[in-house]
Amino acid sequence: MDKKEKIIQASIEAFKEKGIEKTKIADIAQKAGIAHGTFYLYFPSKLSVMPAIAEQMVVQFMKKIEAAIAPEAPLQEQLGQLVDAIFQVTAEYRDVSVLIYAGLSTTEHISQWETIYTPLYALVASMLEADKKRKLVRDTLNPALAAKLLIGLIESAAEQVYLYAGYDAENEAKQKAELLTLLEHALRP
Repeated sequence: MDKKEKIIQASIEAFKEKGIEKTKIADIAQKAGIAHGTFYLYFPSKLSVMPAIAEQMVVQFMKKIEAAIAPEAPLQEQLGQLVDAIFQVTAEYRDVSVLIYAGLSTTEHISQWETIYTPLYALVASMLEADKKRKLVRDTLNPALAAKLLIGLIESAAEQVYLYAGYDAENEAKQKAELLTLLEHALRP
């Protein structure tokens, strides 16, 4: 793990332990095993680490989606795999998601959100483009725009299940079922 990665991981740990407000750069440097000044070679402030943390989340989403989605599967199955992948990552990285929202939403770094998500949008857009060629989705579908909307909707649904309220398996199942019905009806020819 290089120094930048160590700083990112140490930041996540420190933010989880102390909260964003109370964490000092010295805390992060200590956890990363680096000198205090080394932190500044990579990030100008503790909040400037947030986009890098968000990028790691996007990588996790992409890995899970790429592993889960069967390109030749029917649309309903692909949508289920996409929803499951995003729900799994959101559940697994619940604490990190909370940190990202808290850290990005209160700084100028929120403007980087779309840039950070660009590879994820492109991945889902390519899936939708392939489905369009297979005539599984409506021919008027704009894959790039639809990908952004799909990710936003699925992430929001997952966050409602894992971040905002106490976890309830029955609620999760209902949320997924309704979401899949909605997505399938929105995309079908």
